[in-house]
Amino acid sequence: MSIVDVWMQHPTLRHSNHQMFESLRRWTGQGLLEEALPVEVTVSALEAADVELGLAAAWYGPDGPLISNEEVAGFVERSGGRLRGVAGADLANPMEGVRQLRYAIRELDFVALRIVPWLWGLPPTERLYYPLYAACVDLGVPFCTQVGHTGPLRPSETGRPIPYVDQVALDFPELVIVCGHIGYPWTTEMIAVADKHENVYIDTSAYTARRYPPELVEYLRGRGRDKVMFGTNYPMITPARALEHLDDLGLDAKTRELFLSGNARRVFGL
Repeated sequence: MSIVDVWMQHPTLRHSNHQMFESLRRWTGQGLLEEALPVEVTVSALEAADVELGLAAAWYGPDGPLISNEEVAGFVERSGGRLRGVAGADLANPMEGVRQLRYAIRELDFVALRIVPWLWGLPPTERLYYPLYAACVDLGVPFCTQVGHTGPLRPSETGRPIPYVDQVALDFPELVIVCGHIGYPWTTEMIAVADKHENVYIDTSAYTARRYPPELVEYLRGRGRDKVMFGTNYPMITPARALEHLDDLGLDAKTRELFLSGNARRVFGL
């Protein structure tokens, strides 16, 4: 069965060694990198878990790109078809952000936009996001965002599904919103928002299968099987490690296929 990883990144040194990820390095036992990770290492990590496609994202923050759209395009080009690009954008300059997004989708063949709210210290209801939401709808691509507490050393408030994702989905009912990192400790809220809004989805990045909250597993097994997608947050978690205890979740064959690739292919138009 083919697998799609909807939330990962091939990092640059600027990204990997940033001080805000000190907590993640502590959790994973990874030190600072001395040289950039080769694309071949990422491709091998995907291949090892039968991941056919990884959606590799750019990271744009207030101090500029930690991983630029152009760098992502280069990684995609060297991946032998194993990576597809997810755009970033400069939130502080919305019109420039819209231009960056249009270029990434139309010229670089990227499949979505991702903005990480805690990186900006701005929840998704802030007005600076709204031109980008309109552009996503116009371009027919999903908007990917982070929900739940913040692992890096930044405040967690911006990751609340209610009120933020709920309000954005009310303001832009046509916008497809993919919420990464499950939403814990507000998982029940995240499920409620996904139930309420036709175009809101959840991805499991930053969690291994054994750490999925019980309410998410129950949702995935039942009415939410069209709503939940697999993600890793690689390189923090490799696909092989993320999938290690998948069999313990008790998913039937159809649910498993939807979770691992079917929903992603439909939602991202892969």
